[in-house]
Amino acid sequence: MKGTPLRAADEASVPSARTAAPDADRATSAAGRSSGRFLARAALLTAVLSVAGSVLGLARDQALARLFGAGGETDAFLVAWTVPEFAATLLIEDGLAFALVPMFSLALARRAQGAPGDPVRALVASTLPRLAPAFVAVGALVVVCAPQLVGAMAPGLPEHALAVDCTRLTATCVVSFGLAGYCSAALRAHRRFLAPAAIYVVYNTGIITAMFVLGGRWGVRSAAAGVAAGGVLMVAAQLPSLLRQLRRRNDDGAEVRAAPDDRARPLALALFTTVLLFALCRQSQVLIERFLASGLPSGAISHLNYAQKVAQIPMTLSLMLCTVTFPVVARAMADGDTERARDRVERDVALAACVVLLGAATVVACAPQIIELLLQRGAFTAADTAATASVMRVYALGLLGQTVVGALARSYFSAGRASWYPLGAMAVGIAATAGIGAYAVGPWAVTGIAAANAAGITVTAAVLLAGMGPRSVPVRVRRVLGDLGRPVAAATAASVAGALVADRFAVPAVSLAAGSAAVVGVYVLLGRVLRVQGIAPALDSVRSVTRRLLHGRFGFSSRSRRPR
Repeated sequence: MKGTPLRAADEASVPSARTAAPDADRATSAAGRSSGRFLARAALLTAVLSVAGSVLGLARDQALARLFGAGGETDAFLVAWTVPEFAATLLIEDGLAFALVPMFSLALARRAQGAPGDPVRALVASTLPRLAPAFVAVGALVVVCAPQLVGAMAPGLPEHALAVDCTRLTATCVVSFGLAGYCSAALRAHRRFLAPAAIYVVYNTGIITAMFVLGGRWGVRSAAAGVAAGGVLMVAAQLPSLLRQLRRRNDDGAEVRAAPDDRARPLALALFTTVLLFALCRQSQVLIERFLASGLPSGAISHLNYAQKVAQIPMTLSLMLCTVTFPVVARAMADGDTERARDRVERDVALAACVVLLGAATVVACAPQIIELLLQRGAFTAADTAATASVMRVYALGLLGQTVVGALARSYFSAGRASWYPLGAMAVGIAATAGIGAYAVGPWAVTGIAAANAAGITVTAAVLLAGMGPRSVPVRVRRVLGDLGRPVAAATAASVAGALVADRFAVPAVSLAAGSAAVVGVYVLLGRVLRVQGIAPALDSVRSVTRRLLHGRFGFSSRSRRPR
């Protein structure tokens, strides 16, 4: 008998195909609902830990501002901070994740199809021994070439020697971030999100602890030492969970081992090259900003850094869903189900845009109050607050572009194939950033640099969206544009309303609370009127979470708790 084999007893127990078909449909529907519930819970878990990491990131920046202010020493550290910023983008957030998640998803698909041995272990055996020495070599190169790197990144920096010392301390993160990014990609492909979501919690904890413990003796070098310690903690937080996944057992309890014919496959150099070059090109926006700002008065780099860190919090939150669903898209592409991948990507872009535009409207409306409450203390003065807030408002104009780039870039690499188009799109945006920045830095100083950043990333988003189709997941471009246009209108009106309300109060905390409430109220109201995709699901999720909290039923298991 062809098709799915059935035992005789099973065949006798099936009345007819007409009876079995509804059962199969119900099973498929139930599986879909279970998967949806799992993704919602995983996104919520990732959100909670990401918010905790962001809060600690703010605490880290507050400690940096309070202990060292916004002067030459802080500028020197922030030049060295370029190393962990690049390493995080290349090795954790974009680069390795874009390459490894599809590769692990394909290995898991082969495992599910009954491939001999364990394709997942074979993938680890073929990639990790090649990547780890590369991480060590690049880290050592950064240590040796630190003086030249600092000179190239910030040629006008007064505290050159201090920046070199900090750069050499932060160079260790190339190794630790590489291993942490590898663990994160493997765990997310296995649909394990707890440990990867916690890495920035332990990372920022390490930096804050080092600054307060060593700051009196080492000065701003203590923050660089904290980067080194935090990177080690990132790996330690994930390694036990990854080892448990690699020691996976079959249903009969037997441990899965690699078969003799499970040869190590060659590293996909073309894929890694395109992914890493894309991430490197994207992160080079920071190099352009600091290069242009190094010739401005002392503190310019610090103002740009603080403004960008705070302004990007909405973008980080908006991309959490895409982080959780990227393995789903990669698995759908591995299974050849492009329609499921397309629907997932379109929903992700719409929901991410809905979240980031609400945050951008709040930033534009309440930037001075946010910076005053978060940073204005110790060596961080009211003048620093005013300069940082003006820059942050301009940065917020590019948050939608940042989110769209982050969401669509995953789509281009979800099939696990090399794609040069995203690199070309990013290069166009970087050229726009450099050209506009060089023109605008003279008349508008740091504000002109921030405007160049917003314009360049928006250009990249437009080019990536225009190229969707045969090169990646075939999303419907007109539908995506429609889903983006409506929340933009709602966010524009909400930011104006929020700014008008916030200006009526003198106390910063009251002003921020009132302005934020006005932004949220107007945004949600107009979102419902304009039928913004994402508003209704977000409200339903909030109501669901509230009901669970009120009834004390907030488990992470989708199985029923009722007695059988």
